Amino acid sequence: MSSSRPPCIRLASASPRRRDLLAAIDVSVEVRPVALDETPLPGEVPEEYVTRLAREKAAAGYEPGGMPTLGADTAVVRDGEILGKPVDAGHAADMLRRLAGRSHEVMTAVAVHGPAGLLVRCVTSRVTLRAIDEAEIAAYWRTGEPADKAGGYAIQGRGAVFVTHLEGSHSAVVGLPLCETADLLSRQGVPLWNHPVS
Repeated sequence: MSSSRPPCIRLASASPRRRDLLAAIDVSVEVRPVALDETPLPGEVPEEYVTRLAREKAAAGYEPGGMPTLGADTAVVRDGEILGKPVDAGHAADMLRRLAGRSHEVMTAVAVHGPAGLLVRCVTSRVTLRAIDEAEIAAYWRTGEPADKAGGYAIQGRGAVFVTHLEGSHSAVVGLPLCETADLLSRQGVPLWNHPVS
């Protein structure tokens, strides 16, 4: 994507993965992260949690009359429990042990605030990891990849070697469901198909 193209949306996220996914569908962005308290509310279920955060990010970053603003949030969920980002090597190892050899859910919500109001979608995918031994867990942490990833692994990186099955949206597991995102952007008047491939 040409770096000289003016942005057509504001991205209320510092995630390079979301920026890259939007670039893949030729959507140029102005990166404007917003700071929110991401603590789940009492009794809040995972789908409500990611949807609320996506909506709050999009709303916080939107300026009336300005560009549509996109907010998103992703959660790795095991047996109804949200697994956040690891705080250290021990926490990351514990999460991978809990996910290894079984299936879990990855929920990603995307919200776009613009002329059509605040629109939101949530996508749930199911990921299965193979058994992972302790040496692999330690070696994976040393790569640095798990440190800022929900659930302590990255399906788009080295963590892909642990994944045996994915049911749902690969891009949603990475951080942004592109099918649903494209629909929301179109409803906000953001053109997706009128730029030449560079």
